[in-house]
Amino acid sequence: MAVPEFEVHTYNRSSCSGRLRIALNLKNLQADYVYVHLFKGEQRSGNHLQLNPSGTVPVLLHRKEGEEVTFPITQSIAALEYLEEIVPNQVPLLPPLSQPLDHAKVRTLVNIVAIDIQPFSNRSVVKRVTDLGGNAEEWNSGFMMKGLQAYEAVAAKTAGKYSVGDRITLADVCLVPAIWAAEKNSVELEKLPTVMAHLRGDVRVGGSPESALE
Repeated sequence: MAVPEFEVHTYNRSSCSGRLRIALNLKNLQADYVYVHLFKGEQRSGNHLQLNPSGTVPVLLHRKEGEEVTFPITQSIAALEYLEEIVPNQVPLLPPLSQPLDHAKVRTLVNIVAIDIQPFSNRSVVKRVTDLGGNAEEWNSGFMMKGLQAYEAVAAKTAGKYSVGDRITLADVCLVPAIWAAEKNSVELEKLPTVMAHLRGDVRVGGSPESALE
């Protein structure tokens, strides 16, 4: 049996890790998964920090045949774009290069999730809010709703069957785990009709939190 080319350091409740698992599944790429338990602080271990100085997940390692892994990819969007660049024709998750405006639409939505939504729900940020005496749940859900409303407004102009047109893109890959997190934080998703209408089941396959170890 062939050894998977990819190794992913992940945690099932990490939305950033969820993006990568979904993309690998959609592209039918096999990976070995190394589970890093964030609630047990395994991301702060010496071994993990040597791999990823940021102390976060996911980390993508690509084991090319006959070569040593020389660079761990420690940011989820960089990892997604890397997969797209090395296997662009295996379920493309970006529009053709001949459609630069559609590229920009996808990347706009990706960045809304990666910059305007996810960082505020990061475990270390939420813990800091709690330590300062704030209401972490209210903080988290408020920023999630604000970001998802921005996604909703943009997607209302770009969506077909999915967030941008009629094919799954990196925007959908990033959106789905954001919705998992929003559901856990009691965000009023019924206020986001475009977002919810375009969360089709085939994006979720293989990527749900339940598909990974606790």
